[in-house]
Amino acid sequence: MSLELIVDSRPSGIWLALLRDGRLVELHEEEGNKEFVVGDIYLGKVRKIVPSLNAAFVNVGYEKDAFLHYLDLGPQFASLNKFTKDTLRNKQNVADLQYFKSEKDIPKDGKMDDVLSANQSILVQVAKEPISSKGPRLCAEITLAGRYLVLVPFSEKISISQKIKDHAERDRLRGIMETIKPKNFGVIIRTVAENKKLEQIDQDLTNLIDKWSELFKNLKGSTPPKRVLGEMNKTSSILRDLLNADFTNIHVNDGELYDEVREFVSGIAPGRENIVKHYDGKLDIFERFGISKQIKTLFGKKVPLQSGGYLIIEHTEAMHVIDVNSGNRKGADGQESNALATNMEAAEEIARVLQLRDMGGIVVIDFIDMHDRENNKALFDHLKKVMKGDRAKHNILPPSKFGVVEITRQRVRPETEIITNETCPTCNGTGDIQASILFAEEIENNLSFLIQDRKEKDIALLVHPYLQSYFQKGLFSRQVKWFMKYKKWIPVRGMAAHHLLQYSFVNSKNEEITL
Repeated sequence: MSLELIVDSRPSGIWLALLRDGRLVELHEEEGNKEFVVGDIYLGKVRKIVPSLNAAFVNVGYEKDAFLHYLDLGPQFASLNKFTKDTLRNKQNVADLQYFKSEKDIPKDGKMDDVLSANQSILVQVAKEPISSKGPRLCAEITLAGRYLVLVPFSEKISISQKIKDHAERDRLRGIMETIKPKNFGVIIRTVAENKKLEQIDQDLTNLIDKWSELFKNLKGSTPPKRVLGEMNKTSSILRDLLNADFTNIHVNDGELYDEVREFVSGIAPGRENIVKHYDGKLDIFERFGISKQIKTLFGKKVPLQSGGYLIIEHTEAMHVIDVNSGNRKGADGQESNALATNMEAAEEIARVLQLRDMGGIVVIDFIDMHDRENNKALFDHLKKVMKGDRAKHNILPPSKFGVVEITRQRVRPETEIITNETCPTCNGTGDIQASILFAEEIENNLSFLIQDRKEKDIALLVHPYLQSYFQKGLFSRQVKWFMKYKKWIPVRGMAAHHLLQYSFVNSKNEEITL
C-alpha cells in the first residue's frame, strides 16, 4: 500500500487530496484564515445557562453562540477555571504549572449553574465545527495534540493508545513519561509513539509545552471573545496524524508552500523530507493525478461500481440514505451469489465515500436482499473490516431482516459537498437550445486575436476532454492547421473540471490569459 498527498494551492485556498494506491480516499479544503476549526482554543464569555439542558451557550465570536454541555467541561474544570481567572487578573505570572495548586475534580453528575454563571470568561476548545444552522460545539477539557503525544493540562494521568498491544512496550513508554512529564500535566501516548526513541518523544513533549506557553502569553490581558491558540493548518495536521512508512510522495504545486511542508516533514520525520516533491508541470495538478475525474465520479448522487452496479446517495436533514443497486451486473452463479458479490463491492466503496465526503450522523444503507444468513454475516464482517481504517468514531449495526444496515459516524466538520451536476452551457438550463456550431470558430477567433494582435508568445488551450479529442482528431487536425497558420504549436489540454463548452487560455506559467 502506498499513500500520496497532493497539495493544490489556489487563490481561494488550499485543496488536499489523499490517495491510497492511486484511489482518492480523503479530500479537504483549507480556506485562508478559517476560524472555528476543531482544536482551536478560545477565550469565550458565557451568554446564558440552560438548566433543562444542563448546558451553557458561549460567545466565541461566531454569529451563533457555541454550545457547551456539562459533561464536556472535563473533571479538571475547576483548576482550568482558576488558572484562567488568575491569568486574566495577572495573578498567574508563568505558564509553568509546577507550583500551581490544583482544585478538586468537579462531580460527574453536577449541574452547570453550580460551576458557571452568565457573563463569566471561560477557556474552551472547539470540538465540532459549525454545521448547518448550528454554532460550534465546545469542550473545556483542553488538549494539545502533537506527533507522538497529546498534552492534557491540570491532569497527572498517563494514558496509552489501546492499539499498542505489546505489554513491554507499554511499560517502556509509561516509564519514559513518568521520567520526563512535568507536574500538573497529563499525557496521552499516541499509537505512532510505539518503538520511538526517548529523544523523539521528549522533543514532542517540549514542543507541546511551548504551545501551552504560547496559549498563556496570548491569554494574558485578553478580553472575550478571542482565539488564543489556533490549530495548525490542515496540511500539517494531516501529516502529523498520518505520516508513516507507507507515505511515498507529497506533491505540492506552490514553491513557498513546498518549502514549508518540507521543513515540517523534516521536523517530525527527519530523513524523510525527500518524499516532498515540487510539482511545476503545465497540467493542473489535480488533472495530472486523476483527482478531478474521481471527484466527479464520487461526489455525485449516483456513484458507479466497477462491476456495473451503482450506489444512490441521498442526504436529508435527519440522515444519509444509501441504496445499493446491481445495475447491469450479471452473475453466472445465481441471484444470491450475484447479490453477495455486489454488496461486498458496495461495502468497500461506501467505506471510502463516507470518509471522503466526511459524512456524519446516521447513515442507513439498503443493501441488495440476501436470504442466506451466512451471507449477511459475511457482509457485516466485511463492512466492519473495510471501515476499520476510518479515523472517525463509528458504530455499525448488523443487517436487519430487511437487509438494512445502520451506521452512526462521528460528525465534527461540515460534510464536504461538491456540485457535480452541470448546467447545460448551451441553454443555461432553460431547455431552449441555441446554435453552438460556431463554438470552435469562437475559440479560433480568440486564438488569432491573442497571437496576431496581442503578440502572446506561449499559449495553451484548456478545454473539456471531448473538445480536446475534436481539436486533435485526424492527421490534419485543427491543432495541425493552427500550427501551419500561426507557425506556432498550440498545446491543447483536456480538463475534466471544465464543462463541455468551457475553455480558457494559459501562458507558460500556467496563468490564465484574459481576453
